[in-house]
Amino acid sequence: MPEHRLGDVIDDFCVRCKRIMNHSLVSLVNGEPAKVRCRTCHSDHDYRHEQPPPPKTDPKKQALFDEVLKKVNTDGSSPAEAEAEAPKTAAKSKSKKTSE
Repeated sequence: MPEHRLGDVIDDFCVRCKRIMNHSLVSLVNGEPAKVRCRTCHSDHDYRHEQPPPPKTDPKKQALFDEVLKKVNTDGSSPAEAEAEAPKTAAKSKSKKTSE
């Protein structure tokens, strides 16, 4: 791995731009980048090794959503199967209306 120096330009994920952008090294710890500054928006943040942060998910919301899905799909079919069947029934009902 190359020797890093303060002010070097490296790529990293910017939390404000939400993209991998050019950053300048602001601080080093044991020769490894610790903090960087985005050269586009000039925000300082920890070096993220070009990895975006994990998506924010709320476990309570997911649990409530799963509970609602269980109530809707009482026959035990998966949500994907229920969605696949829905357009078929809608197409049948349309064809009946047009034939009348």
